[in-house]
Amino acid sequence: MIRNGTPEDAASIASIYNHYVLNTAITFETDAVTPNEIASRIREVTAAGLPWVVAERNGRVVGYAYASKWKGRCAYRFSVESTLYVDAEHMRQGIGAELYDALLARLRCGNMHVVIGGIALPNEGSVALHERLGFRKVAHFNEVGFKFERWIDVGYWQITL
Repeated sequence: MIRNGTPEDAASIASIYNHYVLNTAITFETDAVTPNEIASRIREVTAAGLPWVVAERNGRVVGYAYASKWKGRCAYRFSVESTLYVDAEHMRQGIGAELYDALLARLRCGNMHVVIGGIALPNEGSVALHERLGFRKVAHFNEVGFKFERWIDVGYWQITL
């Protein structure tokens, strides 16, 4: 089931996200995030009129996706950046695609024009998901992140709604 996320989902979301924070270079955060911080992020996203969605399986949150402002300047108001994380135990079950479909549908209804996804590279799974959904690569930045004692590239994919 895909539904709108709420601050009450923060502990589950923090658990999912912190796996990636502490064990991967997929996110550039380096310290675990508290449920309170996640709840604050959910409130910030939804207060901006943007969607935050969660996937539930058997009453448990197993993934989430949201959109945030691409930039603060007014002319960017129809462009957003997407974020998606799936619980490590539920990978490759179609949850990411379901979440993205729901997120993109909500963004279309909200009159967004462009969605941009940033991907720490290499990440074949995320690249394949974005391209399967119609995103195309538009940028590649070399060695812009540093985590786990190594430099990391970031690519950007976008889709016009």
